[in-house]
Amino acid sequence: MPQFAAARASAQTRAKTRVSTAAFSQETRAFLSKEVAAHFGNIKTLQPPPDRVFNALTVGEYSWGSFARALAAQADLGGSRTIAGKDTARAIAEMGLHESRAGGKAFSQLYSTLALRHYGTDLSKNAVWQSMNDAERKEWMSLLDPARFYDKEKREVINLPENYLGVAARIAAMSWQMGASKDRALVDSVVERAAKQFLDGAIFADDNTPTGRYDRYSNEYVRFCWDAADVAGREDIKAKLKPSMKHQMKLWWDLVSPEGYGYNWGRSQGLVSYLDTLEIVAFLGENPEFRPAPMTELAALYNQAWRWIRADYNDETHMFRVFDYGRGNYAYINPKREWQQTGTGFGKMILANHSLIQTLEREKITEFPSAPTLGDVARFDFFLKGKGRQYGVWIVRRGDLQFALPITVGTKPGVADYLPTPYGLTGFSAPVEQIYPSLTPFWTLADGAVYSASDGADEIRPGSDALSVATVNSKWAKIGSPTGTSFANGLRSEVEWRLDGRKLTRREVVTAEQDVSVRSWKVAIPSTATSVEQRSDSFDLSGSGWMLRAGIKSMPETKLRIVAAGNGPLSKGVLGAIPIHIIVERGAFILKKGESVSWELTMELLDQ
Repeated sequence: MPQFAAARASAQTRAKTRVSTAAFSQETRAFLSKEVAAHFGNIKTLQPPPDRVFNALTVGEYSWGSFARALAAQADLGGSRTIAGKDTARAIAEMGLHESRAGGKAFSQLYSTLALRHYGTDLSKNAVWQSMNDAERKEWMSLLDPARFYDKEKREVINLPENYLGVAARIAAMSWQMGASKDRALVDSVVERAAKQFLDGAIFADDNTPTGRYDRYSNEYVRFCWDAADVAGREDIKAKLKPSMKHQMKLWWDLVSPEGYGYNWGRSQGLVSYLDTLEIVAFLGENPEFRPAPMTELAALYNQAWRWIRADYNDETHMFRVFDYGRGNYAYINPKREWQQTGTGFGKMILANHSLIQTLEREKITEFPSAPTLGDVARFDFFLKGKGRQYGVWIVRRGDLQFALPITVGTKPGVADYLPTPYGLTGFSAPVEQIYPSLTPFWTLADGAVYSASDGADEIRPGSDALSVATVNSKWAKIGSPTGTSFANGLRSEVEWRLDGRKLTRREVVTAEQDVSVRSWKVAIPSTATSVEQRSDSFDLSGSGWMLRAGIKSMPETKLRIVAAGNGPLSKGVLGAIPIHIIVERGAFILKKGESVSWELTMELLDQ
């Protein structure tokens, strides 16, 4: 990511130092034990649960289920069911009862179910289950049934993205595993439904079928399906998941930065992407057939992700810095869920760390590099290629020049996190969950409709040398329309991205297929730079240890201006502030049928 350009430049040096497995295990276990105990100790009562823990709100979705899972994992794997001088079993029972009574669903249920399972799959001996009376167990049973968010008749999740089918499958499988559910047919039905895209031959899962939304959830989703099939004993489904699993792990390894940041577009970014790396490495430790690299290199990447996560944790507030100045989040990650973000992080780290150390010890790996050695990459991976809309991602890693350029559908047309732009490129960052022309122009036509040549493409043409990719769009995303829909507006966009050394160029030619009246045209170049110097039609953007030169060859009558984003929504990136925006815009003009206009942007990473 841009904020780590300097660290990336010294990756080879860091890779020469070694990390002791025993010392790493001691460090991570000590931190997690200390902090989980601190949070549990700060909860003075659960009747009712406090609105705040360490001054962070606990009233958001998934909050108590998330911490219950972390507490249970620490009690199980940390070696003591008494934490901060208190019994964990009854506390977890009460947290689940709170989630049940509050109508908690989806991840609230998954984390509660995982918490319960940490105390044993035999409920007659499970300390959490045995701490409850019959009425309380009945309330808890509703948490172990995915029906709160899964329609069993329609076999669909209710008003949720496709990846939640994986959540439903895991809950159903674990409920059956613990004997809470006796309906084996239901388990098979849910697990099969969750895996359907993969069973039908898809390598990547569309998270909003059939619109074409592809992001980090495809990887998480296939792992959820794998876990559910494993618990349910469905080896036939696991066999069908293997092609996707192997391919997706290779993509993740090609995408990941030396600091451990994986999928860098779409929703659920920032801290989540580093936690993804911990979970993925742990999964690959347990499933070596899917490893895209040796275990020592995977462990080195885990170490780098851990270093970032540890630095992101505020020891004074006992929270992750998710809401620090300049940090952006999708609206569902709001201040009400600040404590939930930390609790979820604890749970993921405890499980991933325990699994990693077990793998390293099993494979007799007593030390590993402190940083991975990642090879150069230049390739295009299609998510879906057919006669209709096409989707995929261009992946480039050349030393400290690295980016992923996805061609996919967003949560809304024109949302900056999903536009076809080079995420991860030093100096560039997209404002989180904002409808914004981030390196992708917005065209406002005479009727006031606003269009963007995004949300997939009519045609994608990867270069034979993998150093370029071109897209064609005669159908455009329309701002404010339903996601995944596209419209003919009389314009044809042809875009080519090309890499030449350390210079990345985007050239677009737009041709009128009929007379078109344009009200305005606008594109933005949002940057993490702390200073900017204009040189005619180019800009030198500088940050800590890096400089990016942005050159613009635009159509006639355009105006360029520099905007300081302040502390508003446009200034917030997934890892920090986006203080400087270069705006290029043009007022009204008319394109006659057959006429074309073009513009070109170059972004060159300069040596320091």
